[in-house]
Amino acid sequence: MKKHSYDLGLIGNCAFLALIGKDTNVEWMCLPRFDSSPVFGALVGGPESGEFSVKPAEGDFETKQSYLTNTNILTTEISAPDGSYRVTDYAPRFMQQDRYYRPLMLVRKIEPLSGFPRVRPVCRPVGDYGGKPLDRERGSNHIRYRGLQESLRLSTNIPLDCVYGEKPFVLRETCYMFLTYGVPLEGPVQETAERFLDRSRVYWQRWIKSTSIGPNYQEAVIRSALTLKICQYEDTGAIIAAPTTSLPEFPGSTRNWDYRFCWMRDTYYTLNAFNNIGHFEEMEKYFSFLANIPMPNGRRIQPLYGIGGEEVLTEEVLPLPGYLGNTPVRKGNDAFTHIQNDVYGQILLAILPLFSDERFVNHPGADTAQMVSTMLDKIEMTVDEPDAGIWEFRNQAHRHAYTNLFQWAGSQAALKIARRTGHDDLARRAAALAERAAAHIESCYMPDRKAYAQGIGNTHMDASTLQLIIMGYIPHDSPKAKTHLKALEEDLLAGKGLFYRYLEADDFGKPEATFLICGFWYAEALACTGRIDEAMEAFEELSSKANHLGLLSEDVDARDGSMWGNFPQAYSHVGLVNAAARINNRRNRPGFLAAD
Repeated sequence: MKKHSYDLGLIGNCAFLALIGKDTNVEWMCLPRFDSSPVFGALVGGPESGEFSVKPAEGDFETKQSYLTNTNILTTEISAPDGSYRVTDYAPRFMQQDRYYRPLMLVRKIEPLSGFPRVRPVCRPVGDYGGKPLDRERGSNHIRYRGLQESLRLSTNIPLDCVYGEKPFVLRETCYMFLTYGVPLEGPVQETAERFLDRSRVYWQRWIKSTSIGPNYQEAVIRSALTLKICQYEDTGAIIAAPTTSLPEFPGSTRNWDYRFCWMRDTYYTLNAFNNIGHFEEMEKYFSFLANIPMPNGRRIQPLYGIGGEEVLTEEVLPLPGYLGNTPVRKGNDAFTHIQNDVYGQILLAILPLFSDERFVNHPGADTAQMVSTMLDKIEMTVDEPDAGIWEFRNQAHRHAYTNLFQWAGSQAALKIARRTGHDDLARRAAALAERAAAHIESCYMPDRKAYAQGIGNTHMDASTLQLIIMGYIPHDSPKAKTHLKALEEDLLAGKGLFYRYLEADDFGKPEATFLICGFWYAEALACTGRIDEAMEAFEELSSKANHLGLLSEDVDARDGSMWGNFPQAYSHVGLVNAAARINNRRNRPGFLAAD
């Protein structure tokens, strides 16, 4: 059986994504969208779910993987007894004719480094989650694969007989492979590959040059920024939670979910992350996605939507073996049917920069009052009711402090927008709703522990209540912030930074793995309360859990440090960016206990 490891590199161009193993195999790649069926899906489907590799013809080998500096261009170096070679993988992205060129095209450059390496090229794409083998048709310098919605084509200067027959050959000179979906390669293979590679490298390095990063943790923040960037589906502006489906939160948990969708609950954190690194184009695209979400009066907003704004995301179990035998493998996510009432506050917080940040000039005009009024209607409709909460309990409904926090914060954002736009009636409504939400939060307070419980009527500690400190509901320099943080540490902290979401049994039993974003929230809360050295220790422990390329999973087993959950997890990278910004801001200014 394959050993557990997230030794995978991510490439992409905001149109598609691919995960590539250290043995050069494309373990996961969906086309034509992030949420499409994988054309290579061995990660959860096993060998029958396709392969695209350039491995040594025989024998053991050593491998080393890295990114070209400050890019999403991946290199994998293979050392075998007969020689060594490098595979460079990238998805072209650069400016062309005043637009971003981002084709559905994976480019592989295979160059000899030493000796006479014998390599075996394999390209076996599939359809329908591995259930549909594709017909092959040989051309003069390409292979066409038929059976998908559009044609898939491999163009190469490798002898076609070797590719078609998966025969080994001696790599004496640099070879190239273009896998294209829809429009085929038009142009010479070598010249086009090198030109696209150079232009893509320049694009990514310039993008990073325009990124605002503090003096600490630059390398980790750069990799997180690059990862978040390619998790945005540029056609619509949606940002997915992760590129994968059904990687288990821990072995045998059955907590295997499809994360290739856009969650409303991530809105505030994601936009805050892009704001912290100074990238406004991505924020504006996400605002556009939010503006296209249907928000009629009297109707709830879903917790998540498809990357094209799709509302129905029906969950289906697929007949696949799963990652290391962990089933079920799911397509779709029934969380779209859940009641999660924090989403309205998330949306109000998300649009606040359009009115409070002078760098945004194309904010809504006449529709402002209607948009704010609609969100306040929805908060008023839901402020007193139980919901599934941030952790999406499937068969439980509670009154959650976290939900009321975002109703409070959203109402505060609406108040600021209303005052700025001169809508006094909306300002009065927003202030009243903020008071109602705050009263519910106070109902969660436990005087004996001097801390806030997960929700009304229970005494469970929940890492989501770290946000009470981070978002300023509890003043940062107050005794209450310190005692609440202490109670959370006593119940949920594992090590210097790893943090459990909660430890009570839910629909699937007791959680066993820590949740990385909760750890970064903890680091942020430590910084807020002035415990800067501890915040840095927590941050460094958490960032050390990244793989060899700096990519973070969703969960970490506190016992052995192994990564679990969907990968790479945008939420974890968002947490890293925001925690680094908080620590940098606090550490590098005098009087860091002053209120934010």
